[in-house]
Amino acid sequence: MSEEKKTSLESIGEFGLIEELTKDFKSKRESTIYGVGDDAALIAKDDENVTLISTDALVEGIHFNLMYTPLMHLGYKAVVVNLSDIYAMNGAAEQITVSIAASSRFPKEALEELYKGIHKACEIYNVDLIGGDTTSSVSGLMISVTAIGTAKKEDVVYRNGAKENELIVVTGDLGAAYMGLQILEREKSVYKANPDIQPDLDGYDYLLERQLKPEARKDIVRFLKELDVKPTAMIDVSDGLASELFHICNQSNVGANIYDEKLPIDTKVSTTAIDFDISPTTCVLNGGEDYELLFSIKQEDFDKIKGNPHMTVIGHFTSKDSGLYLIDKQGAAIQLKAQGWNHFKGE
Repeated sequence: MSEEKKTSLESIGEFGLIEELTKDFKSKRESTIYGVGDDAALIAKDDENVTLISTDALVEGIHFNLMYTPLMHLGYKAVVVNLSDIYAMNGAAEQITVSIAASSRFPKEALEELYKGIHKACEIYNVDLIGGDTTSSVSGLMISVTAIGTAKKEDVVYRNGAKENELIVVTGDLGAAYMGLQILEREKSVYKANPDIQPDLDGYDYLLERQLKPEARKDIVRFLKELDVKPTAMIDVSDGLASELFHICNQSNVGANIYDEKLPIDTKVSTTAIDFDISPTTCVLNGGEDYELLFSIKQEDFDKIKGNPHMTVIGHFTSKDSGLYLIDKQGAAIQLKAQGWNHFKGE
């Protein structure tokens, strides 16, 4: 491999890398309904049902910092972020496998704390731990979770089904996890400068919980079914609203307009972001780790979700040629950029 042909991972990004590495793989099995490219893969279970499979890995120093992340919370989060992918396909999560690689600095008791969090998540989300692997590591801790779920074929929602003029909906509120991370990073810096100073975390409970112990929106799948609404496209918000919107638009061949005044932002997020001299809108667009659901619905379904406290209409899809824009509070159109989390970006 010559020097001039080398491409940095930072320049291509996570999803560009996945596309390049998997472009030559073609499905050979009839049971493989959908492979790489969505929140989960689909395998035929029987004539009416499918099995959903999704895998994510969390690596110390990249996805979590044990200086401020309790191991029990980490175990819980590792499960939840995978279950979120199953719910983003409009499915039901049923089982998980867990593989860990740990260095010799972790005693048995530390890993037991990790598994207490995993156990708690399994209890709350009613999933079974059915296997995995444990191995050694020369540097820190790595956790890989595979989530397995089911859905009826007719109920599965992909990222590629959004149509022009359909409404863009997001669940819950956004930006809290990012601001929780900012609080933790600030206190880490203070501690490094002076270990005698106690961390100042009072009043930030909601933000810290959204970062350290997020919840997957299993309830939304149920709510949608009760409302008789099937989204036309859906994705979970892990890398920031802008990045997830780009994924849906790219795969559905549409553009989008979202409205700043419609974005669901908790008051604590707004006040804390302003204290940090950060735009609350920036937290929503580029922060990530909210694990809310972003989806599209047909206009005729608006009355069914109107007034629902768990869902907010934030915009609509447009033609592909129209591009992706944020309409600010003054009515100006600002072109969106996908500036969310990049796993290969340097410090």
